[in-house]
Amino acid sequence: MEHVDAVVVGSGFGGAVAAYRLADAGLSVVVLERGRPYPPGDFPRGPAQLARAFWDPSESLYGMYDVWSFRDCDSVVSSGLGGGSLIYANVLLRKDEDWFVHEEPLPKGGYESWPVSRAELDAHYDAAEQMIGVSPYPLGHPAFGDTLKTLAMRDAAAELGLDWRLPPLAVSFAPSRGAEPGLGLPIAEPEYGNVHGRVRRTCRQCGECDLGCNDGAKNSLDHTYLSAARRRGADLRTLHQVRAIRPRVGGGYDVEYVEHMPPVSPDDDDRRRPRWTGPHTISCDRLVLAAGTYGTTHLLLKNRAAFPGLSRALGTRFSGNGDLLAFLLRATDRSRTRPIQASRGPVITSAIRLEDGPDGRGAYIEEGGYPAFVDYLVEAADLGGEVGRAGRFLLERLRGLVTHDTNLSAEIAGLLGRGELSGTSLPLLGMGRDVPDGELRLRDGRLDVVWTAETSDAYYERLRATMRRIGHVLGAEYADSPSWWRKRVMTVHPLGGAPMGRHPGEGVCDPYGEVFGFPGLYIADGAAMPGPVGANPALTIAALSDRMCTRMLETPTPTAARVTAAPEPVAGPDDTPPVFGERTSLWFVEEMRGFLGVGRTDPRSRMGTPEGGHVTFRLTITVDDIAAFLGDPGHRARAEGWIDTAVCGGRRPIARGWFNLFVPGEAPDRRRMNYRLHFWDADNRPRTLSGYKDVHHGPPTRLWLDTSTLYARLLEGHVDEGGDDDAKVVAAGTLHILPSDLARMLTTFRTAGPDGTGALTRFCGFFLGELWDIYRPRQGS
Repeated sequence: MEHVDAVVVGSGFGGAVAAYRLADAGLSVVVLERGRPYPPGDFPRGPAQLARAFWDPSESLYGMYDVWSFRDCDSVVSSGLGGGSLIYANVLLRKDEDWFVHEEPLPKGGYESWPVSRAELDAHYDAAEQMIGVSPYPLGHPAFGDTLKTLAMRDAAAELGLDWRLPPLAVSFAPSRGAEPGLGLPIAEPEYGNVHGRVRRTCRQCGECDLGCNDGAKNSLDHTYLSAARRRGADLRTLHQVRAIRPRVGGGYDVEYVEHMPPVSPDDDDRRRPRWTGPHTISCDRLVLAAGTYGTTHLLLKNRAAFPGLSRALGTRFSGNGDLLAFLLRATDRSRTRPIQASRGPVITSAIRLEDGPDGRGAYIEEGGYPAFVDYLVEAADLGGEVGRAGRFLLERLRGLVTHDTNLSAEIAGLLGRGELSGTSLPLLGMGRDVPDGELRLRDGRLDVVWTAETSDAYYERLRATMRRIGHVLGAEYADSPSWWRKRVMTVHPLGGAPMGRHPGEGVCDPYGEVFGFPGLYIADGAAMPGPVGANPALTIAALSDRMCTRMLETPTPTAARVTAAPEPVAGPDDTPPVFGERTSLWFVEEMRGFLGVGRTDPRSRMGTPEGGHVTFRLTITVDDIAAFLGDPGHRARAEGWIDTAVCGGRRPIARGWFNLFVPGEAPDRRRMNYRLHFWDADNRPRTLSGYKDVHHGPPTRLWLDTSTLYARLLEGHVDEGGDDDAKVVAAGTLHILPSDLARMLTTFRTAGPDGTGALTRFCGFFLGELWDIYRPRQGS
């Protein structure tokens, strides 16, 4: 069987970044992309080409657009080398800092919580922007002129007091970075070249971004990350569709795929000829799932039996990122036609930002565009205008017969019209913070979405009201998209399904994208989002993938997940996830607080005095496999959460953490509970909080003091176990569990997997048994 260091499934914003970062680090990388490559000039344009531009291999269709229609919403995603970057509208906005919410209540219960912060992502945002190449639209530059649709949005925002901006766009307006912008100029290639080997040219304002840029002006992922990945040795395999995944008994993962063989020409419609080969299998040490929200979640749901103990959060937290399409028609200015010309320029050039407020959750409103040839379709849809023009044409012809006027030019021009509907109308694209309470599940083996816009009514009404206000300023008629008439959401930004979280009860993967309980399995696309990004999500997905790779490359080759065979699922109702054998996980939340004295090296000196800085941490302690934990002499679990101390600049997220319960001490009747937390302080310096609880024989009255007192030292660097004596001590002190915190902790115990009650009973039995063994009365004592 073919084996590589890493397999990346999908080549969108998560997969392309992962492919480059891992290949650049010297790993052998294979990218499996179901769609085909699209060099500049190969994107479909005419009716015959556009009719075959959809994805449905069962009907011999291998195009870019994959259209999903569910009971409650519709969606369009992309298929091809570069994923969604082939057909998106180029906007690369960062997620607003205030939208990285923590435990924000949802209408139907539960919480939206992001286990990462804007500060943690900013460096990765920088890296993605640099690699892709972003710049705002050059409004007012002589080569591009004063784009009318952009000016209309700016004027409306100014009159309404709204926050208007020119967002970063992944478009080349100049032939190289720092050069003068110009239309249709040859683009200088970077040192890694171009995967297609064709000349690219700068933007010529044709409005065809969403159909694929035939000039190559769009800095899509095939021109950037994927070209660089191939230069570093990554193997990019197109028309390879993954069908199954499973852990290997000896470690790593098997990936089963088929290779599509599209017709060589549109006339080749012999349905009897096989259209694919396989299945084939490739194995890897690390598997990155980046097939998009639908593709990744569908793979995990279909193959769930191979992943015992996979979090029950699988399929949850679905949202459409607040997508809403509307139209402003026939804009006028002081009773005169106001030209807008939405077909000139990139699809999106500007954005209006709405903050969270008393009237609802925040959003962005961006003006839309479309190719120039769509103007004819818009005018053809204006039936009332057509009838009027035809009537006038007939009257003029009758008059011409009487006056012997043989020149038809003016009449024909009038029959065609002045293009007022297309030239004075503007699509508006909304996106923002809808409620992530949808669910992805299997129904008869197919993916289905259970979701409604009703819980997001306040958000959508605020968005539509603001769009109406913009239309009022522009003297335009407001019109909802046809799908909204049926209260159906049409989204091009589906998110969720395998959300990140702090522990398995909250998410499928951790804040770095690694699936709980399955080392080396990562999620690097929109499926990992625990809620709406709010802004266009592409850049945030790329930044999270970059952060994921940084962590992955710092981690040794993962050890095998404890899987000996793929158990069969226990039959259950269609609308509930099946229960799988073998692994049961357990987690609880612990909070401690105390003081750290700067310059102090011994935590026991002047214990409990408030001369140092206050320190608090809140940790989710996770045991991935309770049976393995109890059988391990080190009784190690993961610790995730945050630490808050002025010594390190306030609250800082834990990068990696470990907790050991009742490890042997210096004497048979002595045990330790060890804590080791790696994090970065506010100045981006690595720090380690290393601490222990000293549990030893004595009178029962010592039990509370011993188990609730943590002796801690703050060390420079990320110090591994055994390295404390050689590390520089920044501060030392003690932390304690308050009785109120203990009461809360006891309510946080949760399990996932089979026999949760039994697992919790075994854990408690071990805990109490160890305490009895330490504190039990002894002869002569």
